[in-house]
Parts: sequence; C-alpha cells; structure tokens
Amino acid sequence: MHKFWNSGVGLGGAVTSRVIIAGISVATAAPMKTGRITSQPIGHYEFCLQVPGECRATGNVAPDRLTKAAWSTMIKINSRINTTIAPRTDYEMWGKEEIWSYPVKYGDCEDYVLLKRHELIRAGFHPSNLLITVVLQPNGDGHAVLTVRTDRGDFILDNLVTKVLDWRDTRYQYLKRQSTANAGKWVDIIDTRRNVAQNF
Repeated sequence: MHKFWNSGVGLGGAVTSRVIIAGISVATAAPMKTGRITSQPIGHYEFCLQVPGECRATGNVAPDRLTKAAWSTMIKINSRINTTIAPRTDYEMWGKEEIWSYPVKYGDCEDYVLLKRHELIRAGFHPSNLLITVVLQPNGDGHAVLTVRTDRGDFILDNLVTKVLDWRDTRYQYLKRQSTANAGKWVDIIDTRRNVAQNF
C-alpha cells in the first residue's frame, strides 16, 4: 500500500486519523498518466448546461500541496458526505438514467463526487486538482470517483470506500477523467497497473 497518513472512520462516523510518515515521498509519487481528449459523459454534459460555471477552463496549475491540514480536510469531507447522503440510483430518484446533480439527501456515485468537488473547492483546493473520474469496478460496472491531485500523488475519494486511498491502491480500472486545464473536457487515463483487483 502507498500511504502518507493512515485514516479511518470511527463509530458514529467520527473521523480518526494519525500521522504516519511511510512508504512514499514527493520524489516517488506516481500520479495517473493521461492521454488524449476523449468523450464527455452525457450526464456531465447535461450538468454543464445547467451549471456552466462548474465546467469552464481552470488553468493547468501545479498539484495542491498535501499538508496535514489538507489531508484532514479531504478525510472529513469524504466521510461526512459518505455518511449523510444515502445511495439511490438515478432511476429511483428521477425515473431515468444519467442525471448528474448536487445531492441533498440521496444520490448516486457521480452526485457524491460533484458535492465533494464543490466542498473541496470551497475549502481552498484548486478546481484543476479535483477531477471527476470514470472507472470500472471488478464486476465490470461503471462507477465515478473523485481524483485529488497533490504533490504526493493522486488520491481517490469514493462513496463505496471509507478510506481515502492512493489511486494505485484501489481495485478499479481507470478509464477517463476531467482535464486538469478545463473542467468541461475529458481525457483518457493510461492505466498500466497489473493485477488491479488484488490491490485491495
């Protein structure tokens, strides 16, 4: 596993964390490799028509610095949204698929991601470093997570997993994510890891 600070969720959803310098340093961080511009998910395209300010050019800035405070913020926002939003499919909520929106009480994976991204921007993270990411689960189902780019690598906020993990330590196959330069454009992810399903 590639870790900086171990973290977990205690009883009642309370976040517990301890600082452990281990495993990886800035020099050995391995961010995702991306390729060409690719298709934008239809749900995100329609979301952008409704909320164009969330889908504009952001400038291609350096990754955010992963301080203890930044790590704590990531953990708290991920845990709070995971525990306060109840999972529902788009069909259950709207009667059709691929409706992306900010959740209030209920949401599916991309709704969790939208809210986490929004709250991390409010907390001071740069929009270029908060990237909606499409993956495949081991069972072949599609899923959306939030990638947070930092100077110590890329980390994943996920409504299906309580811990914030280095992207290499997840069991997903990575397909595409938002461009770091423009939140309305998407790029392929070049995922060359082997035995992905065994990483958990």
